[in-house]
Amino acid sequence: MPRARGLPVLLAVAGAAVLAQVPPPPSMSQAPLLAPWPAAGASPASPWHMAGLPQQKAPPTRFSVVDLDGRRALRVEADASYGNLVHPVDPPWPARALSWQWRVDRFVAGADLRSKPGDDTAVKVCAFFDLGLDQVPFFERQLLRLARTRSAEPLPAATVCYVWDATLPAGTTLPNAYTRRVRYLVLRGAAEAAGTWQAEHRDLGADFLRLFGDESPQVPPVTGVAIGADADNTHGQGLAFVADLVLQP
Repeated sequence: MPRARGLPVLLAVAGAAVLAQVPPPPSMSQAPLLAPWPAAGASPASPWHMAGLPQQKAPPTRFSVVDLDGRRALRVEADASYGNLVHPVDPPWPARALSWQWRVDRFVAGADLRSKPGDDTAVKVCAFFDLGLDQVPFFERQLLRLARTRSAEPLPAATVCYVWDATLPAGTTLPNAYTRRVRYLVLRGAAEAAGTWQAEHRDLGADFLRLFGDESPQVPPVTGVAIGADADNTHGQGLAFVADLVLQP
C-alpha cells in the first residue's frame, strides 16, 4: 500500500525535550523500566499501547500474550497490516542495555528493507532517543516538525530498530526507506532457522553512535521502546514472538 510514511513510520512515543543525560530519581534506580507481559490471553498492560500511522488504512498488526516453549511471550502477527506496541520511558533514561529473546516463525514474503515497496518486517525491536532538533539536518528537521503536527503521539527524532531479516545478512545497517529518522541494524538473518529462539543483548549507546553518530557525538536519553511488525507494502504475512524484554536500569 503506497503511502507517505515520513516520520510517522515509527511509532510514536515519548518525547521529552531533554538532551542532557540526567540521572534517574533514586526511587527508580531499582524499578523495572518496562511493564512485563501479563498472563497468557490478556492484553499487554499500560503503559504499553498501540501506535500506528496517521490516517492509517491498513489493519493494525495484532499483538497478544501467549505461553510458548516455557516462556511468556508476545505474539506478533502481521497480515497486510502495520502497527507497533510502544512503551514510553518517562522520565527519559540514560541509555543502557536492552535484552530480549525472539523467534520468527514466518517471514514476510517479498519484504526488502532497502526499498519502499518492500519496507516490511516480521519483527523489529526499537529504541527511541531524545535527539534535539538542532542536531537533525535542516530538511529532515522540517519534515519531522510537519510529521509531529499530524501525529497523535510525539515522534522521536532518532529511532534505532533491530530486525531479524530473511534477505539481509546480520550486521547490515541501513536507514528506513521512508525516513532517515529511523535506522535499522540487522541482528539475525536467514542463516538462523525459523522457529528457533535467539537471545539478544545490545548496548543502546554504542548502537546509537553506530547508526546516528554522524549527527550526535553524545548519546541522548531513551524515551521509549517498541515492538513492531508490518506487511502493508507487500500485503504479506509475518509471525514472530518476543520474550523477556528488559531495559537495564
